[in-house]
Amino acid sequence: MAESISEGTLKSWLKQPGDAVQADEEVATIETDKIDVSVNAPAAGRITEHLANEEDTVSVGQDLFRFEPGEATQESAPKTEDKSEPKDQQVEKGTPSPPSPAPEDVRAKDTAGVQGGEAKKEVKETPKAAPEKGKDAKEAPSPRVAGARTETRVKMNRMRLRIAERLKESQNAAASLTTFNEIDMHSLMDMRKKYKDEVLKTHDVKLGYMSAFAKACSLALKEIPAANASIDGDEIVYRDYVDLSVAVATPKGLVTPVVRNAEGMSFVEIEREIAALGKKARDGKLSLEDMAGGTFTISNGGVFGSLYGTPIINLPQSAVLGMHAIKDRPVVVDGQVVIRPIMVVALTYDHRLLDGREAVTFLGAWALFPIVSH
Repeated sequence: MAESISEGTLKSWLKQPGDAVQADEEVATIETDKIDVSVNAPAAGRITEHLANEEDTVSVGQDLFRFEPGEATQESAPKTEDKSEPKDQQVEKGTPSPPSPAPEDVRAKDTAGVQGGEAKKEVKETPKAAPEKGKDAKEAPSPRVAGARTETRVKMNRMRLRIAERLKESQNAAASLTTFNEIDMHSLMDMRKKYKDEVLKTHDVKLGYMSAFAKACSLALKEIPAANASIDGDEIVYRDYVDLSVAVATPKGLVTPVVRNAEGMSFVEIEREIAALGKKARDGKLSLEDMAGGTFTISNGGVFGSLYGTPIINLPQSAVLGMHAIKDRPVVVDGQVVIRPIMVVALTYDHRLLDGREAVTFLGAWALFPIVSH
């Protein structure tokens, strides 16, 4: 794992004892407080034993499984098992008679075989989750009753715990203040409608709104450098580049992969990079390098329908922009009341570095997004 990570939780075994693997094939997944780490086979061969169970805490340098190197294949693995494994495990690994056990049953039997337990007893006890009709009726889960005061406890995953710590740290450390503005999305929506098909055909990239906001922020950060700075002890670190953190929602929590040197990228390049990072985030394949070193964050709650919100600063950054849903609203344009597609944007900033004047100037520095009035 990375130098900053000392331990993790073994989330899943992708290969069971007796399974053949190829060199560098993924055997298990370890969840850390930052990323998921893949454990790969050192060479082609066969897994012979697990040395840790799922949900165990494992540390750097710990042995996780026993491995028999060789050019084993899925077809040749059963022959090897017949010669080397104990008789009780041969029965477990052989082709079971119908009905076939579920994957969790196989895992339970494998564990019993490794630990010297009685595999037959495991096989009989596991199917209790689905009793036959007329049998074990008392053990079948009863339907929920209206008004029942039931509870469910679920352990927080490591990433969620780390996110919670970081958010609270941000609230405690930064002097956070949020300013809002409403912007007219009419021109941008017309531009996207006009060019999205051509961009998709030419570059195989979907033209969204994130690239425009990323570009606008990059230009505004040049004008208001304090929004792209951070506090380091008694010094302020100003940057002449923009590494843009883009908030992405995943099943395990919010992550912020970084688009590096966004100030020099085109709309298409930004969209391509955001799409690639988003896919890696959803697949759990982000590396520490993908998330390290952002200087400013954009969070788009509008994709979930949010109209207003106050985003939290991603330390050690000094500001974060919150985008929201686009809604048709009556506004005044050239003295006339017209209907326009309006988005509310929120800039949360560290008041230790930025004053209100800089924050409002930042939001007003977007030539693509005119501020509207009522």
